Amino acid sequence: MTFALVDCNSFYASCERIFRPDIKKRPVVVLSNNDGCVVALSKEAKQLGIKMCEPWFKIEKSFLKRGGVAFSSNYELYADVSSRVMQTLEYLSPNVEIYSIDEAFLDLTGIRDLEQFGHQCRTTINRWVGVPVCVGIGPTKTLAKVANYGAKHYPATEGVVDLSDTKRRKKLMSLMPVREVWGVGSRINRKLHTLGIETALELAEMDIKLIKRKFSSVLERTVMELQGYPCIGLEQQPKTKKQIVVSRTFSRKVNDLDSINEAVSDYAARACAKLRRENQYCKMVSVFMRTNYFRKQDRQYHGFKSYRLFSPTNDTRDILNATRQLTKQIFQTNINFIKAGVMLSDFYDEGVYQGDLFRTIDKRINSEELMTTIDKINTSGIGKVTFASQGIKKSWSMRRLLKSPRYLTNWEEMPVVK
Repeated sequence: MTFALVDCNSFYASCERIFRPDIKKRPVVVLSNNDGCVVALSKEAKQLGIKMCEPWFKIEKSFLKRGGVAFSSNYELYADVSSRVMQTLEYLSPNVEIYSIDEAFLDLTGIRDLEQFGHQCRTTINRWVGVPVCVGIGPTKTLAKVANYGAKHYPATEGVVDLSDTKRRKKLMSLMPVREVWGVGSRINRKLHTLGIETALELAEMDIKLIKRKFSSVLERTVMELQGYPCIGLEQQPKTKKQIVVSRTFSRKVNDLDSINEAVSDYAARACAKLRRENQYCKMVSVFMRTNYFRKQDRQYHGFKSYRLFSPTNDTRDILNATRQLTKQIFQTNINFIKAGVMLSDFYDEGVYQGDLFRTIDKRINSEELMTTIDKINTSGIGKVTFASQGIKKSWSMRRLLKSPRYLTNWEEMPVVK
């Protein structure tokens, strides 16, 4: 078998650059919710010494003075660009595993000129979507990850590395720190260092029995993959989620029940939309809210309650009825809340659960038609249908003062060429 890992370069920053050719060479950072800290940055921003998770207020003046550009997180834009990248990959290869929002594994079995395919992949995605990618190719998924590391770190490769050749494979692994190996976290990295293992090649040459005895079968599989033995296959069907969580930090302290209920209702509606996209039904609804742990002068509180529904549902109205009850039970007066969230769990596939005896087939069909219609409107780019309990002004919503337009998902924000 032969695998390829296609990974978008500085994905969030690259998305922001698609419709902004004027910032192609300028340092770009993307900020977290409420514009708190840096969560993504371009190569040029890294060269300025900007680090991940740096507080924005600390670096704002110096960064802008040096020509940097900052954006609030624009999740709608990033999700749509990701979808276009994945659709392009599915056009190029019939077997694709979407690994994350900016990464995908491809099965290249049967392709003769692997390196040429990698360059074709880069060219096509850049032309059709406008996002730069690197392509790593290897006989296992872990080696494809290693190859992708080489494609990103060595400009001479022109963004494509094929590790089919054993000598080339060993050379790259001898230069790659062991902490960069797929599946080696900080704890395992420290333990490996105590054994004198500092590079990926040294890990690949370790005795399999020793690895299993001192670590786990997971790292054993990693070592075998580094040696060229496929242990992890392509997963074309994404695993069904066990829970869906939607939570946000408020832009300000919230201490009134109406605002908390609006926020929780809004998160519940978002969670239900995700639930329907997964074609799932849930039976357990949970709500949580908490104060700011760093404000020692405030009274601290963390509330969490769950409600088991009579029968599984993905109807937003049923979920909202449950969250309103839970919010009232958790809420306490004279407390400054900073974050709240909704969790849906105990999922069921359609038709494999005991239905409600008192809910007629007509009511169920009408419910599904209504939710389907709402979802279609909300993804059309024309406008949104919301429930009254979600609020209108939403003064509590997270701050995104530097957010770019939703170029691809909202008709009112499409780019205009003059």
